[in-house]
Amino acid sequence: MYTRSHLIAFNTILSKEIFRFMRIWPQTVLPAAVTTSLYFLIFGNLIGSRIGPMDGISYMDYIVPGVALMSVITNAYSNVVASFYSAKFQRNIEELITAPVPPSVILLGYVGGGIFRGLAVGALVTGIGMLFSNLSFLYPWVIVSVFTLTAGLFALAGFINAVYANSFDAISIVPNFVLTPLVYLGGVFYSINLLPPFWQKVSLGNPVLYMVNAFRYGFIGVSDIPVLEALAVIAGVVVFLAVWAYWLLRRGTGIKT
Repeated sequence: MYTRSHLIAFNTILSKEIFRFMRIWPQTVLPAAVTTSLYFLIFGNLIGSRIGPMDGISYMDYIVPGVALMSVITNAYSNVVASFYSAKFQRNIEELITAPVPPSVILLGYVGGGIFRGLAVGALVTGIGMLFSNLSFLYPWVIVSVFTLTAGLFALAGFINAVYANSFDAISIVPNFVLTPLVYLGGVFYSINLLPPFWQKVSLGNPVLYMVNAFRYGFIGVSDIPVLEALAVIAGVVVFLAVWAYWLLRRGTGIKT
């Protein structure tokens, strides 16, 4: 059972994580806004006008939810992986794990910071996307659910990556060679119905596909996957990663020598 001291520890870690990225917002928030604006201009306006509608929806309206979710994924992930690995590298994480603070509190603090950054940047990008499109909040509960679950999932993934990483180079391997392919092959810019049947089935093994489609459904009511099935898959992956991350932290993997 959590005590008042545990809540103070959680608030301290969470506040540190939030202030850390807010202090350097030109490096953490602004680039996402600039990059996604270019996506909307190039893919949405220039290329999208030649592609035409996708599943009966204008191409710009179709890609905005996916691009917004891309920013949630990358920012939630990068915030936690960089912060926790830096704490390991500087060896100040050892002071935290030897303090009378449960591993779950430490995990929630770091993951909470990643979720906050993911949601903050994602909300900014969604707002920019609304300027380029005619989207409406068709199913707000779906939008909020997917937004939060996706941020939590990749914050946890970033934490796990940081636990196993033994160098700064190691924390860039997963984003470059795993995360980026999953995002770009996750139906952000196309419907999987355009793929041959074999590749449609292969795509179903990509968890990002479920996030993008469920998030898109919240705005335009169109999805390649039943929304409840997508939410169940996302929630299942979140639970799995949460248990894994907690187990690693409790064992002191990558921290205790």
